[in-house]
Amino acid sequence: MAFEQQYSICFLLVLLPLPFFTIAQSYKNISLSSSITAQEDSDPHWASPSGEFAFGFRKIGNAGFLLAIWFENIQEKTIVWSANRNNPVQQGSSVEFSAEGELSLTDIGTGKRTNIADGQSRDTGVAYAAMLDTGNFVLATRNSTYLWQSFDHPTDTILPTQTLNLNSSLFAQLTATNYSEGRFKFVLDSGGNLTLYTMNYAFKSTNFPYLKVQTGSGFQVIFNQSGSIYLIAQNGSMLGDPVLEDLVSTQDVYQRATLDYDGVLRHYKHPKNTDSAWSSYSYIPPNICTAIQEYTGGGACGFNSLCKQEDSAHTNCSCPPSYIHVDQDDERKGCKQNFVPQSCDKASSETDLFELKELKLTDWPGGDYEYFQNVSKEQCKQSCLADCFCAIAYFNEINSACWKKGIPLVNGRIDEDVKGLAQVKIRKGQAKEKGSLTLLIIGGVIIIISTSLVVFIITHLVSSHAKVSRLNPGVQGMNLKCFTFMELKEATNGFKEELGRGAFATVFKGVLASDTGKYIAVKRLNAVVKEHDLEFKAEVSAIGGTNHRNLVQLLGFCNEGQHQLLVYEYMSNGSLATFLFGEPRPNWNTRKKIALGTARGLLYLHEECSNQIIHCDIKPQNILLDDSFTARIADFGVCKLLKSDQTRTATRIRGTKGYVAPEWFKSMPVTVKVDVYSYGMVLLEIVCCRKNYEPEAPAEDEIILADWAYDCYKQKKLHLLWQNVGDDQEMDGIEKLEKYLMIAFWCIQEDPSVRPTIKKVTQMLEGTVEVTVPPNLSSLYVQYK
Repeated sequence: MAFEQQYSICFLLVLLPLPFFTIAQSYKNISLSSSITAQEDSDPHWASPSGEFAFGFRKIGNAGFLLAIWFENIQEKTIVWSANRNNPVQQGSSVEFSAEGELSLTDIGTGKRTNIADGQSRDTGVAYAAMLDTGNFVLATRNSTYLWQSFDHPTDTILPTQTLNLNSSLFAQLTATNYSEGRFKFVLDSGGNLTLYTMNYAFKSTNFPYLKVQTGSGFQVIFNQSGSIYLIAQNGSMLGDPVLEDLVSTQDVYQRATLDYDGVLRHYKHPKNTDSAWSSYSYIPPNICTAIQEYTGGGACGFNSLCKQEDSAHTNCSCPPSYIHVDQDDERKGCKQNFVPQSCDKASSETDLFELKELKLTDWPGGDYEYFQNVSKEQCKQSCLADCFCAIAYFNEINSACWKKGIPLVNGRIDEDVKGLAQVKIRKGQAKEKGSLTLLIIGGVIIIISTSLVVFIITHLVSSHAKVSRLNPGVQGMNLKCFTFMELKEATNGFKEELGRGAFATVFKGVLASDTGKYIAVKRLNAVVKEHDLEFKAEVSAIGGTNHRNLVQLLGFCNEGQHQLLVYEYMSNGSLATFLFGEPRPNWNTRKKIALGTARGLLYLHEECSNQIIHCDIKPQNILLDDSFTARIADFGVCKLLKSDQTRTATRIRGTKGYVAPEWFKSMPVTVKVDVYSYGMVLLEIVCCRKNYEPEAPAEDEIILADWAYDCYKQKKLHLLWQNVGDDQEMDGIEKLEKYLMIAFWCIQEDPSVRPTIKKVTQMLEGTVEVTVPPNLSSLYVQYK
């Protein structure tokens, strides 16, 4: 199949099925005058005969309720259609199939009544409604003629037996948790062209076609039951090769094709009768980051951002150094500079205040405003430093060419095919510049922060309502909100609902009335003593300057006398400890996702944020899970920040028994490898679904997980661990179990120099680096004495 812009995908040969489907459907009649009301603690619905699909209300986080169709028999309850995706309704709202045959939605909050089914009424002969086993909701006559069906009004998903007709389209949802129409569209237009577009969000007009599957003569898009999605002409003949294909049987798996919020159209499958996750092996375009190179618009991830295609199911949007996301809840809104930009009035005198950060395999194609040939890298750099309009100097050593780019940067991507060198201009105070200081007023305290380490705190008499303030105009402060104690007391209903408790602090659930009811987690330090001052100082300084999808976001703080509190975003699925060690056991695909997400979070702390951070207390209790079970590293209270020229540090023992690296006990200088060790212990727990120390284990040799797992590995008895995991139907081979164990054994080597970096660990998990046989392990019994 030939795509524009040199896209090509190889597909298996398939027999051409009939373009129209004649599938017998059983159904449960939904009689006239039936209704459903949205309820907080349930998903009221009308089910299909098999129970595989449901039509009714689904609660979407704090946004409200969608009137939707979803897969009912799987854990994720994946939504495939909704009537009100742009306007969720409140609890108590209702859908009514009236005596006149109208299907209408009433929003109790506004009193607005919306006719869902295009004004169908008794006059047109509607006799009943039905949720079919195909995932299609219909209004039908007495002789079962469909007068209206959800299949004719798709949102972001099509299902087997469903067709897309001329002028039909799929709209991607806005974010992973916001189901509103978003930034990408898949359409079969009136000219017969099947095209993927970026959208001028939020005006819903098309902007840039980043993939054309067929030009002209297309009549329908067909999704057959064998897993093939293809285009046909008006005479029913198949046009070209399938658009997507993954030959499967609907008897064994559920299927769907979804235009995801990242702009990729993916064919998903989910084994029936298991708790495994959706998987995708067929998708277009092959690389969304390089596919989008638009003249107007911010590319795949927004202005000033960087897009990286991680795998078939994940596209990562990140910011350049010293840039932060415009909206933490929507990474595709792009990034902004987190420093005071260069003044054009004083550009020549401010040159020494800025530097260029080199980024390999990185580019922002387009948006160049100046171009030089036959220049050196240093000349390219100096030209940018002296130019207040220059944000990026892109240098190509092959032809000694230099491009200068200004804000906003467009079409950013990280890709192996990028040959040049991008140099990002940032203020020196934002980099690892030795000797730079930032002064912040927090509550009644001045915190003086080095770019490498929090130096000290000086008491200062200022208003308790003071916001974070920059005393040094040359250095950007932390973008955190300063709360009063009474605000947080009210938000937590008097610190009523406890989420967790540690040695120095208790965490409470709260809700910010001033932020549309946004849930928060408030960490309250038990008392103000010197030790707690250090913890408070470390956590504010460390996490306040970080920004990554696998870290918990610090929203603000309170520091009023004896009241020291930290305010975080709320993680709805709790900690990995609760998730991992409870019943039923979490599925393998979700555990793999959590393992990789945790590694990526540590990689950011160790190598990608402006100040290298050693977390020092990686354990399941400090790994939290958001709505989609994405891993978020939390609790930076004992972390260490390293200076720019420092790779190791001497400090007292930190961390938790069972996860502490051996060098802590030997008074040796510690490095980032202590986090690698702790991660290895956590990885073993993720793989084996049990705690690293079980004194009540069935056998004495099973008490210490690492020793038992290593014995099973050496003796080729991995089936013993596999039985403990309980994932017989979803583990993709015992060799996968062995691979993850080997990675963990590398991480928990006694000698820190033998342990891999977290970057290499991440690459091994991703499959881009081979996992070799680890050295022998020493006994870990000393950890538990």
